[in-house]
Amino acid sequence: MQVKIEQPDLEICDFTDPKHCAALCDLINEYIADPMGGGTPITEKQKLYLLDGLESHPTAIVLFVLSEGCIAGVINAFMNFSTFKCKPMINIHDVFVSKDHRGKGLGRKLIQGIAEIARNNGCGKMTLEVRKDNDAAQSLYHSEGFEEGDTPMFFWTKQL
Repeated sequence: MQVKIEQPDLEICDFTDPKHCAALCDLINEYIADPMGGGTPITEKQKLYLLDGLESHPTAIVLFVLSEGCIAGVINAFMNFSTFKCKPMINIHDVFVSKDHRGKGLGRKLIQGIAEIARNNGCGKMTLEVRKDNDAAQSLYHSEGFEEGDTPMFFWTKQL
């Protein structure tokens, strides 16, 4: 898997960089606390699991977007394989831009960056899930070419 990016306002997460690690944890906690996240921020111990889990996952891609000299957003994605396309694919798990940096097109830059990585790896498609009540995200995703499949699908969850 080739993970490199040519856009100057995007950076691949370097898990040896304390600034990147702190930014990732801070952004995930802000996302969780956001109305679209609706959860409880992760603990210090969970931050270690997050960092270790993403760093050690063989297909994880963590991409940051920069704004005004700081890390302003993140996309977490995973390379997988599409049996129907007979090609690799990328599933986007998280797209989040910090509240103070929204409205600047940063989410779009993240989506375009992950699409560049997908194309460079010969992917046949990208997938994501989006909440039914998240109109802003749906608008962004539609404008970047995402749509319901030919047969609309549900995304179901079983908590373990």
